[in-house]
Amino acid sequence: MKKIFAFALLFLVLFQAAVFAEKQTKTDRQIRQSIIRKSITSYPWHCPCPYNRTYSGYVCGKRSAYVNPPKGFTLLCYESDVSDEMVRKYRKEHDLG
Repeated sequence: MKKIFAFALLFLVLFQAAVFAEKQTKTDRQIRQSIIRKSITSYPWHCPCPYNRTYSGYVCGKRSAYVNPPKGFTLLCYESDVSDEMVRKYRKEHDLG
């Protein structure tokens, strides 16, 4: 019984260390990409960003919602769209230091 408890405790400690290490290694660039991905996936129609493709395979370009945003949508498509404040807020909300 003691061996099982010791093994479980060791597993828990190692798992927590791995989770902590993963959280600490996320760079600002990775965070910006996560924020952009979330922005794009939250858009309910096609062509959220100029570099996306239409259903027929053409580049969206000027037809994208980024260029002509519908009411209520502000899309983030490029790393330069994500401010340092957004990165700080993401780190705080996701407990990333």
